[in-house]
Amino acid sequence: MTTTNMAARIAAKKAQLDRLRPFPEAAVARLKKKQALEWIYNSNAIEGNTLNRRETELILEQGATFGNKTVREHYEVINHQEAIRLAETLAVQDIMITAAHARQFHARLLAKIDDQRAGQYRVLPVQKPVTANEPPYGWQVPAEMDGWAHWLRQQESLMEPVELAAVAHHKLIAIHPFTEGNGRVSRLVMNLILMRAGFPPAVIGSGERRSYFRALGQADKGNPSLLINLVGRAVEHTLTRYLDACTPETPAPDQEWLSLREAAEMTGYSATYLSQLARSGRIEAIKRGRLWYTTLQAVKAYAAEQGFTGS
Repeated sequence: MTTTNMAARIAAKKAQLDRLRPFPEAAVARLKKKQALEWIYNSNAIEGNTLNRRETELILEQGATFGNKTVREHYEVINHQEAIRLAETLAVQDIMITAAHARQFHARLLAKIDDQRAGQYRVLPVQKPVTANEPPYGWQVPAEMDGWAHWLRQQESLMEPVELAAVAHHKLIAIHPFTEGNGRVSRLVMNLILMRAGFPPAVIGSGERRSYFRALGQADKGNPSLLINLVGRAVEHTLTRYLDACTPETPAPDQEWLSLREAAEMTGYSATYLSQLARSGRIEAIKRGRLWYTTLQAVKAYAAEQGFTGS
């Protein structure tokens, strides 16, 4: 589960965002464009694509090519955009998510990269398992995927969307249904679940790659809490970004984003301790590049919960 504090913040921000609907069209268009760029860049970078954020943007907007990058890396950007468009289409349809949708995502991701295997389940064993548990044999994959889809149908009305998205995404990676592209497919499914529940898509940053893989490893051992918490932070970050864009008025002084160093200078906590709170989701925080930011309001709320009433 997400921490109680984070779950409450996510629920409050989601409710606030829902009250602002319909969103300003221009603001939403800019946000969706920026969010798609972050989604594509980070999801590809996690899997080893070496294109940077600006190069990714130029490929998407201008069809640029870079001589020092492979053709495959260029197609990974273009194809991911097509897969996101599919996710956005599916998100507004009143249908259940099935194993066929995972195959459709995979077909788009591998188009012109490996057309023979695009959208096809693997038939061979996994040579280098990415999970602590041994993935099923190739002949078991179709039944495992049907079981995954059945589990998802059962849990959709029982689990909170953030938890469901995180766990469903891990279960799909654990099956490892495709020869390659499993991580990207799983993150597409994760965001499809979130979007169907009315959330904007979340992005797991490439800078959190180690934490992400560690969280997946813990989920392999039956403890998905780290992964749920990581996905929860990504969801909260996106909600904050959408709220900032849709409520352009100047925030109150204690709601302005401060670096942890600045926040430490204004509170009784060290920057190191605030970093621990931010990374664990115990205070509201966002990550921009390599730096974490929080607000005085968030730190004061944490202090009040701990029974500290000083300034």
